[in-house]
Amino acid sequence: MTDFDIAVAGAGIVGTSTALWAQMRGHRVVLLDPAPPGSGTSSGNACTIATYGCLPVNDPAVLTALPRLLFARDSPLSVSWSHALRNPRWMLGFLANCRRGPSRRIAGHLADLLSHADAGLNPLIAEAGAEDLILARGQLTIWSTAEAARGADAGLARRRELGVRAEEITVAEARALEPGLALPIERAVMFPEARHVQDPERLVQRFHARFEALGGTTVSARVTATRAQGDHVRITADGRTLTAGRVVLAAGAFSGAVAGSGAERLPLGTERGYHLLYSGEAHRISRPVGWAEGGFYAVPMARGLRLAGTVEIAGRDAPPNPARLAYLERRGQEMFGTLPAPTSSWLGFRPTMPDSLPVIGRSPASERIIHAFGHQHLGLTLGGITGRIACDLAEGRQPNIAIDAYRPGRRYA
Repeated sequence: MTDFDIAVAGAGIVGTSTALWAQMRGHRVVLLDPAPPGSGTSSGNACTIATYGCLPVNDPAVLTALPRLLFARDSPLSVSWSHALRNPRWMLGFLANCRRGPSRRIAGHLADLLSHADAGLNPLIAEAGAEDLILARGQLTIWSTAEAARGADAGLARRRELGVRAEEITVAEARALEPGLALPIERAVMFPEARHVQDPERLVQRFHARFEALGGTTVSARVTATRAQGDHVRITADGRTLTAGRVVLAAGAFSGAVAGSGAERLPLGTERGYHLLYSGEAHRISRPVGWAEGGFYAVPMARGLRLAGTVEIAGRDAPPNPARLAYLERRGQEMFGTLPAPTSSWLGFRPTMPDSLPVIGRSPASERIIHAFGHQHLGLTLGGITGRIACDLAEGRQPNIAIDAYRPGRRYA
């Protein structure tokens, strides 16, 4: 007999959601992570349940604007060239997926999965009694230059083709909704079905508390290796050995470091994301506001005003880049006029595949190992539905959602 029916590696939003789904279904479940649940990348995101977020970072505009994005002082993108040269498979695959055909295909697959996001997340919110952490005020995106406003047409049209509600509002309406914004507004779009979380780390903690209340086990250890053997999987975690009938690998950007899982052979990259927090400044806005040219969100949350976003392509072990934090601080001043000094800063690691799609499915190494990582900017949004799918697969059942596009063995470019 195995120690557990299902072992979940990783206690971020995806892993904890998986563990809670499995525990709710009556399995013997262990959740393994060396850090407290929700304290990693899941803690520092833009707090937004972005069901509208189907347009991938792989966009044709990236190819035409690449020189400006790489070298402009006010670019939301930063690339470590030494890291890029060490990871050519990921970089070339990412650029190949920026072509119009692949980009449109990826958007369709993301839209399909996002259409189920609430169905995966809402039951967990209810089970954990976390409704007080969720606010349904929509999300506002603004463009501050005429050129960028015109350039948004194709993306908005594609979103609408894929069933996303996007409502154009006037500049006056945008100013009335968010009078605290100081920057020019050329165009404004509301995504009314979006919600945001007052504290994403606390949300994961609520999920975890309910998981343990239902009988789940937590082990503070990093999974370093898995080995499928007949009817079980042997798991090595910081020198300790456990056995489980199935293993779900949901360790985010660290998933590729788990030997024997099959993930070590996949082109898993890291997008480093930053945030600044301004305690006591949440009153500046009433909902998440995305500034398109700035490449980041401003979000009112329980801890204050959070400015979160931008993209840095660099290794996990590289030190924080002060230029990224300076960029957010400078642009935040443009967005709001005057802000006090930030009270804290943060760096996190978004797990990213070259095609911007998550990896969800049975590992090529063994059908007893299920992959559930690579959610890039959408981990908070897709954690619940990914957890439900992973639980289905661990039970040997086919999910009622088509997941072939996210399988580990797909082509990535």
